Amino acid sequence: MSAQPEEAPAPPAPAAAAELMDRLRTDRRARTWVPAFERAWAEALEESRHTYSLTPLHDVVRTWQQRVAAAPAVDAYLESGRDETGFVDLTDALGVRR
Repeated sequence: MSAQPEEAPAPPAPAAAAELMDRLRTDRRARTWVPAFERAWAEALEESRHTYSLTPLHDVVRTWQQRVAAAPAVDAYLESGRDETGFVDLTDALGVRR
């Protein structure tokens, strides 16, 4: 058996970040999502400047594309009235992310 390298995901389209920002601005969560995306983008941009790599920027776009895509499922779950009183809050388990 030989080890095969993992295939790197294709980079997002050049306009993906701008399209994503437009989509975030029109979402009902824009008040919280837009500043969060801008912070993540700024951090990735600074990292890219130091590493001369676009990978951090691509990762931010991919992550936020996945969040936007998952939002309807999350909304449906929250609207279903499921009882979560017996569960531990994720921030309690993992701590606050910075």
